Amino acid sequence: MIVKEAKFMLSAADRKGFIRPQKPMIAVCGRSNVGKSSFINTLANRKKLAKTSAEPGRTRLVNYFDFGQFILADLPGYGFARVSKAEKEKWARLLEDFFAEKENIAHVFSLADIRHDPTADDLAMINFLYYHRIPFTVVATKADKLSKMRVKENVRKLAAGFKTGEGNIIAFSSETGEGKEKTLACIGGIVALADENKEPQGAEIEG
Repeated sequence: MIVKEAKFMLSAADRKGFIRPQKPMIAVCGRSNVGKSSFINTLANRKKLAKTSAEPGRTRLVNYFDFGQFILADLPGYGFARVSKAEKEKWARLLEDFFAEKENIAHVFSLADIRHDPTADDLAMINFLYYHRIPFTVVATKADKLSKMRVKENVRKLAAGFKTGEGNIIAFSSETGEGKEKTLACIGGIVALADENKEPQGAEIEG
């Protein structure tokens, strides 16, 4: 998978703004400040496609990006403490509404910080994806903060915590580019599978 161009499409504050794309849509989710924007920018080969911020909780909408062969949906980060209860409920409702249309979602990249054990929110997200049978890959961000040995150890821990195989976890760093090629290869497989599963269009009959 080679990303030639990526561009911002639109933001949705509620389900009325959701798009129903004609090409595969991949969602990116994770806790606030886990590195979603940096992850997206690394895949796009652009520094400012998705806005990054030192202040967690900035993504409060579903932001859509066109990557050519697929659509990427950046979801609001969860688990940010310094917002009101009403705001948290609004974000939760937005996520629930988004995943309610799971037929539009080809895959989910669920981001988790490789330096820490999965949080309760991380586990709830993965269990939600299991329950609704939505295919996912865990992206373990900030891998540059650990030694190679610690990366392997923590990937093993995350796999055990999420009850998934180590092969379904990609150690990733937006600083060094580690995991980028593996992620793009994964996306290539997702796009190819989506193309295979498309129903063949009926031939036009000339009159």
